[in-house]
Amino acid sequence: MKRVFALAALALATPLAAQDAPTLDARVAAELGKAATGTRFGLVVADAQGREIVAVNADQRFIPASNTKIVTTAAAWSAMPGIGNHDDTGGAAVRVDGRDLILTGRGDARLSSAPDCVTNCLAQLANAIAAGIRRVHNVTGDATLFPDERWSSGMSWNNIPTRSGTAISALSLDDNELNVTVTAGKPGEPPRFDHLGYVTIDNRALTVTGGKTDLNYDRLPFERTVRVTGTIAADASPQTLRFGIDDPAHYAAWRLAAMLRERGVKVSGTVTSRYRAPDLSDDPARRDTPPPRAPEPVWLAALTPPPLADDVRTINKVSQNLHAELLLRRTGLVDGSGSVADGQARVEAMFAAAGVPRTAFDFSDGSGMSTYNRIAPRGMVTLLRWIAVQPWGTAWRETLPVGGTDGTLARRFKGTTLEGRIFAKTGSLNATSALAGYMLGKSGKMLTFAVYANDIPSGSSGTPMMDAALVAIAEAN
Repeated sequence: MKRVFALAALALATPLAAQDAPTLDARVAAELGKAATGTRFGLVVADAQGREIVAVNADQRFIPASNTKIVTTAAAWSAMPGIGNHDDTGGAAVRVDGRDLILTGRGDARLSSAPDCVTNCLAQLANAIAAGIRRVHNVTGDATLFPDERWSSGMSWNNIPTRSGTAISALSLDDNELNVTVTAGKPGEPPRFDHLGYVTIDNRALTVTGGKTDLNYDRLPFERTVRVTGTIAADASPQTLRFGIDDPAHYAAWRLAAMLRERGVKVSGTVTSRYRAPDLSDDPARRDTPPPRAPEPVWLAALTPPPLADDVRTINKVSQNLHAELLLRRTGLVDGSGSVADGQARVEAMFAAAGVPRTAFDFSDGSGMSTYNRIAPRGMVTLLRWIAVQPWGTAWRETLPVGGTDGTLARRFKGTTLEGRIFAKTGSLNATSALAGYMLGKSGKMLTFAVYANDIPSGSSGTPMMDAALVAIAEAN
């Protein structure tokens, strides 16, 4: 009886506002509860000492989408700690083989044929060739550095024609994308297409008056005819479509041959490509020693790209899929053949070093396009806390988007407690939204977090609820 009285007296002594204030868990639950029925959330937020402030489905596994790039870029930095201290040695190179030219990819993702290119340019190689050679036979694009795994397991096949699912190759050019400009014609007529000519356009689109621009495209794998359908408004500005490329090494060789002709070099043969078929030696579980490395060829010319850390920034800031996939394969070259399995072996080693249980994760690619990928929120937070104390952790964190400021977070968290105070990698895929990284609480405390929404019903979003929950947590800490 005395205990009841004491509790009643305490309640009466507590200000009414405090009695009515919801707990942080209740505020978070209320925000997440605004999502469409069926949405499944996972959330963990930990303080600087590792104490969990909020935990929702902490050990359930979720599709992480592009949160996968956290894993890929951290594994690369862990395996190649000098990643930010020198220029990249993975630039494309060219050599002469009899009367033939061999354009060789060495893993870099940033080779460009753009007219305004100033560094890491295919034109630099063309100039070097034209300076001493006036006639060549065949031009071959060599992508044999990695085994031929142009698409990772678990990626949706319908992404293949798009820039999001373009093929992965040790020899890559222009992000393995084809840019096509579409200009409206007269009402009732097809629009005009301007492009390099590498593909054939099956133009089934229509210019309309008073309608909206809604252009769609598709093609079959390994075909170079793209069917474009839909409409473009008669008063619309020119539209840019970006197509994925299935044979990047061939495209790079094709562009080099065109540049050589522009410089007066006669190309009398054909443009071809070559890849390396995967074999048992590409699976780290089936070999005892790393595969032998071929000696470096004698190059006629070779490119030296900027530091690889610059590309890590691109991968994380804008969520560049191709670059992430190539980085995973380059990580696998450290002590393997450059296969996806080799890259994932380095990923597993990193998780083990971070103390993350093996049951907390599974990954099949480097970009997050695979629906086979899984991570538990608690596992991701554990990994992020481990990254933070590595010698390269601060440099790595600076590659993440900043809320309300840049990258894929440029439009999120504006006008909130977390504007300029959240540093995190986004993720978006069918029925999936993700965000993980670091944030400063209102008091200035650094918090580590991971939040996922899976099984989001069609036409709905889990992102606003995730953001609101994080803001509530930041305001309370």
